[in-house]
Amino acid sequence: MDNYLELLKLILPEFLIDHFDLIRHTKNGEVMHLYFEERNITPKEETARELIAHGFHKQATIQDLPLRGNTVYLHVKRRTWLDKTT
Repeated sequence: MDNYLELLKLILPEFLIDHFDLIRHTKNGEVMHLYFEERNITPKEETARELIAHGFHKQATIQDLPLRGNTVYLHVKRRTWLDKTT
């Protein structure tokens, strides 16, 4: 699995691979869709606050650069976070 992640880091932004999980992918003809979901890990900038994951924002779709003749769409779901103290 680590080799798989290293390969993805060469193709996609490293930030995406470090903070999101690839949950599924589809390929229809020359169109590829990659679906990412943010990991349930509190952002390191917010370690002083008590945050809990609370669902997801609306999915964002980004058209990435073509990959080997295929149009690539990245579907990204970011988590919403609640502060337990407020």
